[in-house]
Amino acid sequence: MFQERKGTTGSVSENRFVIVVSKYHASITSKMLDGAIQTLTRNLVPASQIEVLWVPGAWEIPGAVQRALETGTFDAVLTLGCVIRGETTHDQHINTTVSNGLGRLSLDYKIPVAFGVLTCNTMEQAIQRSGGDVGNKGNETAEAAIHMLLLFKEIGQAS
Repeated sequence: MFQERKGTTGSVSENRFVIVVSKYHASITSKMLDGAIQTLTRNLVPASQIEVLWVPGAWEIPGAVQRALETGTFDAVLTLGCVIRGETTHDQHINTTVSNGLGRLSLDYKIPVAFGVLTCNTMEQAIQRSGGDVGNKGNETAEAAIHMLLLFKEIGQAS
């Protein structure tokens, strides 16, 4: 179960989650997806309350998140992707645009959008962050989504 933290008590079992996952580097992102789903279900979120949307790459994640939020059917969003540095600065442009876009969507829609896009220098770093020695960013992203959803609920009840 989600470890209770100050300011985040309650249940997420009735909430709907969408996970937007990049197909690019699927060997990495699929492990992150497995971790995210395990964390959500371990916290009593029924599988029927979790929808997974696959997109071609990290660049497409914000667009899919926006469309999902426009439906009004989701209470929290998880984003999972992997961008690995190459020989040019292409990765920096993707990382900046994706992170800024997702942050803006969370603010605009007042819905938690958890950032689980790996921004690694090497494939080895990505492997270690998708279930290797450094943990699984999918698990961490699900924990962050749960934490923020409960916090948003608490703040909403206080007003």
